[in-house]
Amino acid sequence: MSDGDRQPAVESEPDEGSWFQRLRGADDGPLLFLRELLLSLSIVAAIGLVLFAATGVWPPMVAVESNSMDPNINKYDLVVVSEPGRFAPGEANDQGLVMADTSDTSYESFNQPGSVIVYDYPGRVGSPIIHRVRFRVEAGENWYDRTSPDAVDAESCAELTNCPAPHAGYITKGDNNQRYDQANGVAPVVKSEWVNGVARFRIPYLGRLRLALLGTGYSGGMSGTVSPGSGIVTSGGMVRSVAG
Repeated sequence: MSDGDRQPAVESEPDEGSWFQRLRGADDGPLLFLRELLLSLSIVAAIGLVLFAATGVWPPMVAVESNSMDPNINKYDLVVVSEPGRFAPGEANDQGLVMADTSDTSYESFNQPGSVIVYDYPGRVGSPIIHRVRFRVEAGENWYDRTSPDAVDAESCAELTNCPAPHAGYITKGDNNQRYDQANGVAPVVKSEWVNGVARFRIPYLGRLRLALLGTGYSGGMSGTVSPGSGIVTSGGMVRSVAG
């Protein structure tokens, strides 16, 4: 056969599905590791999207770094939060929050009356705080007479930090803290717009993995690492760490 009669060689088409098939069928080696990693990331992403759709906030979970909310929310717990108005009980105010000290209802959250919120405020160094709402005050209000005597270290409004109230908002406190956040310098009176979410339920110890991956120090809690009883939330992923 002359060169002119020769048929050009038919180039075999690459098997586009071969890499995926090898990945799917791998039972050892790097491909198995890659497949399991991708599967794990997909599951985490799917759970995060479902929680986001249900809770209305992102990230929908926070990891607790301190003991400020003991024994009701513990260090290293993973806590699911929602936007304030979502799942609000009938006893809640217009923002969806129930006051621990002034609400005449049987509503409880994490074994005590009142909503547990995650909040932040302008100028704060560190992550958001997770503590319980005690009561609401109005701008200019002398709220000293509404305090629990053991939750303040003052004998009058003049001796009490943030009194009179510089603006309307919430007085908050960690369940394991002796003083109100607004009386011990943890936070100013919490404006409504500073509330990022409401804690709904916790998963014990699971937050420790998140904190370990972040390399976060274990001295804080859900309100922030600034003090032993405030809690902190660090953004940047599906789970934020919170100091209590």
